[in-house]
Amino acid sequence: MSRKTTRRFIFAFAALAVIFAFTACQNISYSKLSANYHFGKANSFFRENQYRKAITEYEATLKYNPNMIQAFRFLGESYKQLYKPGVESALNKELEKKTLEALTKALEIEPNNKDIIYSLGDMYDKIKNFPEAEKLYLRIIELEPEDMSNYYVVADFYKRYIGQQPGMDKKAESMYLRRIETDPDNPQGYAYAANYYENLPTSAEHIDQAIANFDLANEYWDRRISLEPDNAEAWLSKGVNRWTRAYRFQQGVPKEERLKVAQEALRAIQKAIEIDPNYPEPYSHMSPLYKAVFAQLEPEKAARYNAEADQYIERFQELRKRAAERKKLEEELKK
Repeated sequence: MSRKTTRRFIFAFAALAVIFAFTACQNISYSKLSANYHFGKANSFFRENQYRKAITEYEATLKYNPNMIQAFRFLGESYKQLYKPGVESALNKELEKKTLEALTKALEIEPNNKDIIYSLGDMYDKIKNFPEAEKLYLRIIELEPEDMSNYYVVADFYKRYIGQQPGMDKKAESMYLRRIETDPDNPQGYAYAANYYENLPTSAEHIDQAIANFDLANEYWDRRISLEPDNAEAWLSKGVNRWTRAYRFQQGVPKEERLKVAQEALRAIQKAIEIDPNYPEPYSHMSPLYKAVFAQLEPEKAARYNAEADQYIERFQELRKRAAERKKLEEELKK
């Protein structure tokens, strides 16, 4: 082959390469534009709660871009929105399958995406697949142990299974305690733990355990108060705990013990009022404390207790009215 012929061949080959490259770029550009177009339409349908139309558009998106993680994720979210927990129909089973497939694929593409992990865990939770759901929820804590909200997500998950799975109360408790251990100087952790113990379900035959839970919650309110001694809401929470303990648990509890607990409630609520005299809620709790507890435990003083209770209710109503008027004025000023 002559040098001239060789040169022509090289030029021809280069031209073909440019043509092929240009065509490939056009195809890539077309696929990308098409995927983005369908993805935008899908998101609009999703925002408008038109999940069936969103599914069609997300699937079209993936036809042009099979690796678009958000398309897989929201395809799964769309199927999940149509899924009805507990319904044993063929259609619902298909929705369950499609949801799991899409979210699992999204997680394969981005295995450390917290939002996808949470969504897939939530789906396993909906279908009562406890082991898979637990595995995913715990994965969130592994990825972000410093994010305090993750512990509450897992604790709430365990709480939903109390009475259905053995040991769920202890697992939920461990999440609240781990949250405190992670950030012991944060008062919020103690507040969440206290609320947990106060709201643990107990049967009538386990009154002693219920009382023990309230006393344990009271300890956590005290620990919160030690961090926030000037927080009126913290003192009120302790007062409500002690009032509830004195009022709710009467059977088998000596009068002297109930009276002692009621006095603890009184001191805590009075402290809340002392810290913030314009805080309405403490006044509302003073009335039932006097009428439903003190007046019953010491009937000889009932007239005085009832009169004081009425005074606190009047003060409560006055402060609430003042707060409503202030809010109305603020809204009018904004306009």
